[in-house]
This record gives sequence, C-alpha cells and structure tokens, in this order.
Amino acid sequence: MTTNIMLAGVGGQGTVLASKLIAQSAMNHGQNARTAETIGMAQRGGCVVSHVRIGEELHSPMIPQGSADLLIGFEPAEAVRCLPYLREGGTVVVSSKAIKPVTASLSGSDYNGAEMLAFLKQQVEKLIVVDGEGICAQCGSAKVLNVALLGAAAASGVLGLTLEQLLETIRQRIPERFLDSNLKALSAGAKAATGE
Repeated sequence: MTTNIMLAGVGGQGTVLASKLIAQSAMNHGQNARTAETIGMAQRGGCVVSHVRIGEELHSPMIPQGSADLLIGFEPAEAVRCLPYLREGGTVVVSSKAIKPVTASLSGSDYNGAEMLAFLKQQVEKLIVVDGEGICAQCGSAKVLNVALLGAAAASGVLGLTLEQLLETIRQRIPERFLDSNLKALSAGAKAATGE
C-alpha cells in the first residue's frame, strides 16, 4: 500500500523541510519513501509543491492527479490550486492564514483567503483548518507553521506516521536552538486537529 502526500505552499514557509521530515520519519521506521519538489519560483512568495510517496512499490516520486491521500496546504489558495491531485475521500489539512501573492499586491486586489477556505469546505469532506498564525504566535516563531501542520496531519491519522515518529525525526533534524518552538508547534498542531 502506498500513501501519497502533497504539500503546497509558498517560498519561505518550510514546505520542503516538512516533506523531508515526513520522508525521514518513514525511512527511520523501515518504509520506502520518495520525494520530489516542483519549486518554480521558490523565493519568498513563489509557489512550492512537494510530493511525498511512502510504500513498497514506488517507481516515481511524482503523485498522479486524483491520487493524493493527504494534501497539506500551507496557504489556502495553494491548497485550492493543488486540489485536483486529491483522491476522492482524501483529507486536506490547511492553514487559515492567507499570504497575498505578488500579483494581487501589484494589482491592488484584496485577497484574504476566506473565499478559498469556503471553496475547500464545499469541495472536501475531510477538511482540517488550522489557525497557523495563532499557533506560530503561541510558539514564539513564525517559522514553525510547517511542523504545526505536520502535527495536525499526524493527529488526523492520514499521514501514516505517529506524533512520536515525527518527534524523533524533528529531534534529529532541527538545530537545538529551534527545537523547543518546533516541539510546541507539533503538539499545538495535533491539538488543533483533534479539537482539544
């Protein structure tokens, strides 16, 4: 059995690191994992999409459209953009905080993500909306959104990894000075998903 996980965000949100944490956690526990990024303009504000596949028979790291079990959206519009990859009955974990794209800033249009979240609520049966901004404020760092979303994904049961497995990998991969805020974010994300 293969688990397909897509992560969609913008440059600077830690999307690639999150995909590496998922893959490393799987490999630490004897599973095969393949990853690929379609980064494009990954400077701050550009689209970043990571594909993570975990399972036995993995011939390609790329997730075919309509077959992602889990879509982790670091930003509402990016989650909507990648929705065609989600399989029927798949789960979406998304941060409620919108990041205004450069094009919207230049055109003067107003984008706050509410329309995108409303669209996701209409289209997705299993939707977990996480107050990423609130969790980051609570943890004292804007850079822990990625780990908070991983916590929510693990708590949802769809990620195929436990919080303990992610915790072990975070301790291995995250520098000591950032460890405390990331551990808090993992826990807060899990609580957001379970409604605690």
